[in-house]
Amino acid sequence: MTEPNEPSEPSGQDQPPPGQQPPPPPGYPQQPPPGYGQPPAYGQQPPPGYGPPPGYPPQQPPPGYPPQQPPPGYPPQQPPPGYPPPGQPPPGQPPQPPQGWQPPPNQPYGYAAAPAAYTGGGQPGPAGTVFDQNTGLYLPPGTQLATIGRRIGAFFLSLVLVVVTLVIGYLVWGLIAWSKGTSPALQVLGMKVYEPNNHKVAGFGRMALRNIVGGLVDGIAIDGVVSFIMFLASAKRQSLHDLVASTVVLHDPNKVLG
Repeated sequence: MTEPNEPSEPSGQDQPPPGQQPPPPPGYPQQPPPGYGQPPAYGQQPPPGYGPPPGYPPQQPPPGYPPQQPPPGYPPQQPPPGYPPPGQPPPGQPPQPPQGWQPPPNQPYGYAAAPAAYTGGGQPGPAGTVFDQNTGLYLPPGTQLATIGRRIGAFFLSLVLVVVTLVIGYLVWGLIAWSKGTSPALQVLGMKVYEPNNHKVAGFGRMALRNIVGGLVDGIAIDGVVSFIMFLASAKRQSLHDLVASTVVLHDPNKVLG
């Protein structure tokens, strides 16, 4: 009866020298499979088959270094499926700005600039005014020519104010309002009398000319009927007393004229 073979002790010839790893048993590969191993130092070419595992993006060089080029005769490395070509941002991300570009203050990169605020006209004019194409006048930004409805409303409102203030109060209020380039009814509805030729609000003298002399002219012109027709037909909405004083009436909702 034979006894089972016992494992033999390795002989001195089979043992590796001190400091070295023993060789792998028979049946194991001697070299690691392609794609594994220590990565090459930056600037050195990787061995054939070396690269990131499938599904991972390619390795990027350290900041400040140019991208690594393939060896001569080899085609450039293509990104994995689902990744954009080199130099293009991932899907859903804004494109990168060119080198040296700086975004404007208070504006993040990738967002469109906000539209400029409406100034109420086109090309700039004298004394900070802007050109109004509808009337051909240079008007202050933020103002516009008073509408026909607002002007008619001011006329009927003045009649109510005369009754409410017992006439004398309306006269005192009117003298104070004239110094500010308006009238009691115009002031209530946010309107100002403006001198387009001088690019300023009408003063007390211009308001007196408009309301006293112009008012007399309105009374002579068939009780104001002609003046009202001229007001409706004029692009600048000027009645006879506006023509006498060379003024127009502006709507100033933001009180830019004071």
